[in-house]
Amino acid sequence: MTTQSLTPNTILGNISLSDSSETGATQSSPEDVGVDARGNDEPRDVIIVGSGPAGYTAAVYTARAGLKPLVFEGSIDAGGALMQTTEVENYPGFSEGIMGPDLMAQMRAQAERFGAELVADDITDIDLTGEVKKLVDTDGNIYKARVVILAMGSAYRKLGLEDEPRLSGRGVSWCATCDGFFFTGKDIAVVGGGDSAVEEATFLTRFANSVTLVHRRDQLRASQIMADRAATDPKITFAWNSEIVAMQGESKLESVTLRDTKTGEERQLKVAGVFEAIGHDPRSELVRGQVDLDEAGYVVCAEPSTRTNVPGVFACGDLVDSHYQQAITAAGSGCRAALDAERFLAELGR
Repeated sequence: MTTQSLTPNTILGNISLSDSSETGATQSSPEDVGVDARGNDEPRDVIIVGSGPAGYTAAVYTARAGLKPLVFEGSIDAGGALMQTTEVENYPGFSEGIMGPDLMAQMRAQAERFGAELVADDITDIDLTGEVKKLVDTDGNIYKARVVILAMGSAYRKLGLEDEPRLSGRGVSWCATCDGFFFTGKDIAVVGGGDSAVEEATFLTRFANSVTLVHRRDQLRASQIMADRAATDPKITFAWNSEIVAMQGESKLESVTLRDTKTGEERQLKVAGVFEAIGHDPRSELVRGQVDLDEAGYVVCAEPSTRTNVPGVFACGDLVDSHYQQAITAAGSGCRAALDAERFLAELGR
């Protein structure tokens, strides 16, 4: 299946959360920004922060309910995790599978069709106190809403090695669909043991000479069908009970150091590329200190609803889900958030 060509201005996913401590930028508080970006003080009914399956589904449902949602899709990380996914085979309704970016494009178009207003920008500051919430975009414009739906998703987890930042984009990647082509005929490694890691390893065999799947344990966590597919692929070998503890290379990655998790023995593996698929961390920094988070940083909801501890604030998708993290569960979560928001507004007489 051919992947639709998409740019960040066309289809955008999990919201980018800027960290002023890293960038040196000063974030204004909502009170300092001024009037609503539309030139008036009348708050919107719903603002959705983020996109992906959860955010777009919430947009579809709130738009169909006549709530005219404003969706801040984000300016980077287009389409969230699904934008770095190859063929999605387990999303209902697509018997032959669908490419991740194509699925996101369809969800986005559906939300837009029903009247959702989509903005390719980030929210950099937010005040969730009071009945009317205040949000600030990257240009300092202020937006007000009675309900905020949080759908910022999660970010790729990194190995945390000393040379990882320096070699990022120079052999170290988190996106097989983005960068796989650049490793045509090369020997590469994929780190992880779940479905995402196996999917990336299988996809990369289209380009690479060989793929070594590095996993800390002696068996995969991936589904049986994915594990069987990798086991029978002649280009894939397994480095069981192994972890990458160092990366080498001057201008580009040349090799990695593998450590046996049982014996501690180390060995070198010459590879031109390493693709990391070791999970995600929730993008909750924007609301830390305002909504309840668990120890891992996921937003806590009053299950089975999507209500947070702040009235009028709902959360969905991978921002709240540390367990399933599937496209279909994220979409379902977005649906629930929209229905909860609709009921909340109805109680306000909206």
